[in-house]
Amino acid sequence: MGESAMDKTSVGIDVAKLKFDVAVWVERKKYKTKAFPNTPSGFSQLLKWLIPYGDCHICLEATGSYSVPLAMFLVDNGIDVSLENPSRIHAFGESELSRNKTDQGDAKMIVRYCALHTPVLWTPPPLSERQLTALVRHLKSLEEMRQMQENRQSVADDVVQSSLLEIISALKQQIQATKEKIKNHIDNDPDLKKNKALLESIPGIGEILSASLLAYVGNVSKFTNSKAVVAYAGLNPKLCESGLFKGRSCLSKRGHTELRKALYMPALAALSCNPIVKAQWQRLVSRHKGGKMGVCAAMRKLLQLAYGVLKSGIPFDTKIALAS
Repeated sequence: MGESAMDKTSVGIDVAKLKFDVAVWVERKKYKTKAFPNTPSGFSQLLKWLIPYGDCHICLEATGSYSVPLAMFLVDNGIDVSLENPSRIHAFGESELSRNKTDQGDAKMIVRYCALHTPVLWTPPPLSERQLTALVRHLKSLEEMRQMQENRQSVADDVVQSSLLEIISALKQQIQATKEKIKNHIDNDPDLKKNKALLESIPGIGEILSASLLAYVGNVSKFTNSKAVVAYAGLNPKLCESGLFKGRSCLSKRGHTELRKALYMPALAALSCNPIVKAQWQRLVSRHKGGKMGVCAAMRKLLQLAYGVLKSGIPFDTKIALAS
């Protein structure tokens, strides 16, 4: 058990929706690779496949719903796991490619990052946070299903209208019940309840976004600063290096997709109701940088404000924020 991370076999995993690719860097000399289905059965197959390589240190990108179930399974089976910010791994890949022009695949890049940087081990979030995340994702799924059925109902033949209306009604009931479960879950946990109140002290952050932030961001102590949480969401600017848009900035989008989606509509609302976000928007518009770029900046600012109140434990104060 005293074996250090340096002595363990490095493993990189690139996770997608339906499968994940694995690369083992054997003695830092050769690669062994294999793909598995992104299912509980695939997780078990991976465990068996790794047996010949002894104790492993596995590194994955933090991509939300795709990577966490696998990471949880590996930790539960006693394996060291690092769940790393995708921006950090891709920055490593870009620096490497500046010297070595051969791209050997994301899983191989991740395993090299794991071996050379020995990232910190990931600790699974507490049960209350995991349950909240499951509820928030379930709510999002129900709302997407309702929207799909409403779209169908608006153009459907009369013969199926009653059936679709019943389905829509049932989904609305489930949505309301899930919202109530989320509220009760947060109210029954002192830490979640306190952090919810801190978040909702920020104009533009209501019940839905506060729950999403608590589910997707979790304990902010794992982030060293607000830049780290912005990169985690994939809201950090990235300079385009080629093509028609060379020299312009765009979002990296290497991060938590669900968190970015959750921030979009509240950021639009914050443009009018949050003085900090509104002032930033006006500055950008005066420099002809409103539109999509301004909305992305508003999303980023809202996330930074959320990080600030959670980190400090002090509710949002417009006067202090405007003065700073």
